Amino acid sequence: MFSKKEIIKGCEIVYKTMPPTPQIAWPLLQKEIGTEVWVKHENHTPIGAFKVRGGLTFMDWLNQCQHSSRGVVTATRGNHGQSIARAASKFGKVCKVYVPKNNSHEKNKAMKAFGAELIEYGIDFDMAKEEAQRVAKDENLTFVPSFHQELVRGVATCAWELFIEVNDLHTVYVPIGCGSGVCGMIAVRDALQLKTRIVGVVSERAQCAKLSVERGSFISTNEAETFADGVAVRVPVQEALDHYAKGVERIVSASESEIMLAIQCIFRTTHNVAEGAGAIGLAGLIRERAQLQGKKVGFILSGGNIDMEKFRQVLSGEVPMFN
Repeated sequence: MFSKKEIIKGCEIVYKTMPPTPQIAWPLLQKEIGTEVWVKHENHTPIGAFKVRGGLTFMDWLNQCQHSSRGVVTATRGNHGQSIARAASKFGKVCKVYVPKNNSHEKNKAMKAFGAELIEYGIDFDMAKEEAQRVAKDENLTFVPSFHQELVRGVATCAWELFIEVNDLHTVYVPIGCGSGVCGMIAVRDALQLKTRIVGVVSERAQCAKLSVERGSFISTNEAETFADGVAVRVPVQEALDHYAKGVERIVSASESEIMLAIQCIFRTTHNVAEGAGAIGLAGLIRERAQLQGKKVGFILSGGNIDMEKFRQVLSGEVPMFN
């Protein structure tokens, strides 16, 4: 998907406004899992999630293209919206963000703080996306999808940092929502000609990516009701699916209870806060840990933006309800 030169250029754009994030092998976590585990801390970015990287490269590309629209519009469950709002403000662009009516209140507040005009529409992400696409045409705004070549180039810089700093990773576990994160990971792995296995992880309640890869055809689901809102997608992105279907070793699913326990594990062993989608990679790793003993593995802690009430429930041993 990208050459090393293109990825390095992406790094240059990203590092103008944020430093690389750390990758850490926490001793307590390794003791609990039973093997060497590296955590890529994307919860340490300026928006608390990996998506910030793609917003920067996308808006830089849009500016280079000299698009005539007065601004951008997108749909999100939260982290993508924060990324686009933050990047749009740096380029003096209007930014409208559509979210479903049941969206995280705290992520909504964060998007507004970054300059977004927030509009609630529909009952899930896919309905909000359809409305955002309609508004883009009516109001001369550029629609920013959740998957785009330039978004992937930005988030690929996360994988670049991990693979450059940590040698000989056997397997890396990556969340799959719309697919930019896993495709960025595959792109860097291939550009560096590494043998690292990449395993995608989805929620048992949002399995469109897993079902589509396993059946070899485009499969959407009727709902995606998981508290891991960053992976709550019921309709795959075809362009992303075309990439990760070829590049992943496999896709595994995690139950709501397993995601809850993974958030607890991260906090207990590293004192980092993870949202549901941020911990789902570890949930997948824990499910497969018996086959990983003696191997160097990693997972992407893709975000830490969990509502305080949900985090309280998790620490109390409760599985948060889908909003």
